[in-house]
Amino acid sequence: MSNGIFIGGGGPDYGTQQHLSLKYANRHGLIAGATGTGKTVTLQILAEGFANAGVPVFLSDVKGDLSGLAMAGDPGHKLHAPFTERAERIGFDDYRYQAFPVTFWDLFGEKGHPVRTTVSEMGPLLLGQLLDLTEAQEGILNIAFRVADEDGLPLLDLKDLQALLVWIGEHAKDLSLRYGNVSSASVGAIQRRLLVLENQGGTKLFGEPALALSDLMRLDADGRGMINILASDQLMGAPKLYATFLLWLLSELFEELPEVGDPDKPKLVFFFDEAHLLFDDAPKALVDKVEQVARLIRSKGVGVYFITQNPADVPDDILGQLGNRIQHALRAFTAKDQKELRMAAQTYRPNPDFSTEEAIREVGVGEAVTSMLQPKGVPGIVERTLIRPPSSQLGPIDNATRAALMARSDMAGKYDESLDRESAFEMLRARAAKAAAEAEAAEAAVAKAEEDAKKAKQLEAQTPSLREFKKARRYAGKASGTSRKTSSTRSIGSGVGGAIADVVIKELKGTTGRRIVRGILGGLFKGR
Repeated sequence: MSNGIFIGGGGPDYGTQQHLSLKYANRHGLIAGATGTGKTVTLQILAEGFANAGVPVFLSDVKGDLSGLAMAGDPGHKLHAPFTERAERIGFDDYRYQAFPVTFWDLFGEKGHPVRTTVSEMGPLLLGQLLDLTEAQEGILNIAFRVADEDGLPLLDLKDLQALLVWIGEHAKDLSLRYGNVSSASVGAIQRRLLVLENQGGTKLFGEPALALSDLMRLDADGRGMINILASDQLMGAPKLYATFLLWLLSELFEELPEVGDPDKPKLVFFFDEAHLLFDDAPKALVDKVEQVARLIRSKGVGVYFITQNPADVPDDILGQLGNRIQHALRAFTAKDQKELRMAAQTYRPNPDFSTEEAIREVGVGEAVTSMLQPKGVPGIVERTLIRPPSSQLGPIDNATRAALMARSDMAGKYDESLDRESAFEMLRARAAKAAAEAEAAEAAVAKAEEDAKKAKQLEAQTPSLREFKKARRYAGKASGTSRKTSSTRSIGSGVGGAIADVVIKELKGTTGRRIVRGILGGLFKGR
């Protein structure tokens, strides 16, 4: 089947060969089964098939094994020795060993190129889920994002959000009048959750340069799809961070990619390993969001494949949209296990040749019960299938090989150095510095005014009063008039009056006079 991916099957103990049609590969899928039943190898052969068909792939490498996609399998290796016989058994005639184009990514920047997003791009809904916030705390977070939008404050990294929350706490009274109650206790709770996220390495997720989705949708020189591998072994230590990042990536694909209808093959296939982490304790709003994305993103040419231990881990509304299914063995040790096994079997189109429930219980490692979409999107009849062997290396590559591949990658150097441009943290700090400078200047002005008033009061106390000034003038006038009455006394009067007048005029011209004037103006000014 040239327009499909060979899954396996064939042989006397198995049904017809199973192919995943590229035309219906964007109708999503499920890979399920207990630990150790072969889910990782199935994921590996699907990634190989999509890459050879020119379809880029994004997958998370939870155990570190999938890095082997970058190297060709070794026929002399003990793990690969049985593969040739298996290929012949299932009619895989063109089986060969080969390496595939791989780009390594790592949120922590250790086993791959750094991958980042911004706080703004993450949004309050996903960030609230990541921080496990209460409804009241989510409300505060939504207020923070609204304030950032209205005030033009870019939220790029965690310190931007932390600084904005401090500002919100300081202006809680004013914001409460506009947006509703802003509790300082809720603000403090969010800050503590951000601190926990920092300790889990969340600071490395947020920042710039942010991941460009186009870098996940590249082809190599031969036209093969790039397999993007996210190193997740360390990331699994923070399961909320892991699930939230992958959901953010899925939502970004949904928002940015254009509608393409039903293409002949997907533009990208997205594998979500350990899918139960996405839905464990997830609020209904988030589950509804995932359902909406899963339902609509196929029209963007993106196929989403969930990998989990049990189909019951996926909500029914989402499970019903997963048309291509590969079910490895399920173990039924308890009554609950048996019930879930029956429910899993009932989701398949039955095959009259065997019991689906028994087949799911009995298939061995590397075997599965499969159902692929047929023409017009009709579910295929369930078949027992022997999964085809991978062409790439089973197991991880060594660190030296990984480093060499990263150095040769087109992404080398693009995301390695983080950027820290002006954003909410710097802008709020500048505002605070300006406000502090203005407050300091105002305090200095008040202090100067108080000092000036104090000096004026002291000067006023030292200055002769206006009454004394007028009395001196009258006395000087009388003395001058008396001296004009008689000539005999004129010289004496002139001498006495002139001396007194000279003293008064001299005093007015001197320091005392200046004090009188300042005292009068000071009094008038003070009286205003």
